[in-house]
Amino acid sequence: MQDVLAITKALADSNRVRALMALREGELCLCHLIHLLELAPSTVSKHMSILQQAGLVETRKEGRWIHYRQADAPAGSPVHGALQWVQEALADDAQIQKDDARREAVCCQSREELAECYRN
Repeated sequence: MQDVLAITKALADSNRVRALMALREGELCLCHLIHLLELAPSTVSKHMSILQQAGLVETRKEGRWIHYRQADAPAGSPVHGALQWVQEALADDAQIQKDDARREAVCCQSREELAECYRN
C-alpha cells in the first residue's frame, strides 16, 4: 500500500506531472527541468526528489550534473501502471503540448549555458 500512496502523492502536483511527462522523451538534466518548468532550482529539486522516492524517476550523476529519466519499471508494477496511465491521460493536454515545444528549445541549450544564471 505504501508504494501506491507514494505514487499518488507524487502525481498530486501539476509541476511534478509536467516534469514526469517531459521525461517521457528521454533523460533530462536538472538544469533543463528548471528552465522548462520555470521554477526555482530548490523547488524543482524537491519535486524530483518526491518523484524519485515514489519510484517514478531514476537518476544518474555525471560530475556535478544530475540527470533524470522515467523509471524502467517492470510491466504490471504500480509504477509501470502509473506511468502508462499518466501518459495516456495527458497525451492531448494543452500544457503538456506547450511543454513539449519548450522542451525542444531548452534542450538546444548546453547545461553550462543554462546553469550560468545560478552562479551568482
